Amino acid sequence: MRWLWRGLAVVLLALVALALPVGYVETMCRPEGSAQQHTALIAPEHHRPEARTLMTYPEWHIVHAYDDYARTIAQGDPHDFGYLRAIGQFWSSLCTLSRQTGPMGGIDGGTRQMVHVIGVSFTAELALKAAYEETLGRIATWVRGPDHAPLDRLSAQQAADYVAFLQQVPWYKWDFTADRAALNAQATGAFRDRERALALGLEYSAKAAYAGVIEQAVQSVGADALRLRMVVTGLPPAQLAQMPEVEVIGPLEPGIEVETPRYRALTKVLVDMAEDGANFVEIAGNQTIMFTAISASPTVPGALMSLPRQGYGDTRHLIVTPVAELADRLRALGDSVEHIHDY
Repeated sequence: MRWLWRGLAVVLLALVALALPVGYVETMCRPEGSAQQHTALIAPEHHRPEARTLMTYPEWHIVHAYDDYARTIAQGDPHDFGYLRAIGQFWSSLCTLSRQTGPMGGIDGGTRQMVHVIGVSFTAELALKAAYEETLGRIATWVRGPDHAPLDRLSAQQAADYVAFLQQVPWYKWDFTADRAALNAQATGAFRDRERALALGLEYSAKAAYAGVIEQAVQSVGADALRLRMVVTGLPPAQLAQMPEVEVIGPLEPGIEVETPRYRALTKVLVDMAEDGANFVEIAGNQTIMFTAISASPTVPGALMSLPRQGYGDTRHLIVTPVAELADRLRALGDSVEHIHDY
């Protein structure tokens, strides 16, 4: 009975620890400032809440953390990754971004709930992974020696492939079962391979089960829209129509209304438009947008936040800008532009 109570106490403490950052964000990181009203050009059915340009970052932070992890284990070992740093950056960025949503009308309840759910899940996942990799996983690398085992190399490639997949497709569509099968098929008799097959196999099994639950939940409420509309100037309709994945809707003063893909594909579309001379008047009914850029400098002028990347030795900058100035910023930053956060 004593062990049962101790176990319950540990579970309770873990739940409290996971709830603490949510409570902090909800009480100490409230939106600041009053909502700014403007008359949108695009029809209301194509509007998206402006604050989501900021609230999409926490989900992308998780993708970036997985990318940092893949980069780290390609060169080193899982215990070299800063799990607590990645967790801390998630909640600190959410706090800062939440405060900035006041002029955008604040955060709707559904988005707020979604961000907290993925934050708690991300925190629990990395905390458990850190607990294992910093202890038993580290011991397994000592037994292995300095050279990577076959499953070290395979798991690094799986992590990199997973990050590439996440650029445009939801995580729950990844085939974790296939990854687990590949581990078992390619494992040698070496201790490190047996340890990786067991540890990562359990992780992939858990993620596969959780992914199935999430996918069913998404199907019940319906998937989010895959395209959005904007008003652009500076390019004729014929040239816009020739761009991949861009559909010209028609003239909408003071420019041309077009429809484009969302998510990762949007970044390339907007960068290409800007390079060809386009300017943006309004996107999804909104006048403010955020994007990230990568540089060797720890800071850049006008950045809302600057977060060091693990495994790369450079820094990611979160930059909020009026839509009307976005094209000029993209042209000025060039290849350092990483991702434009839609709504």
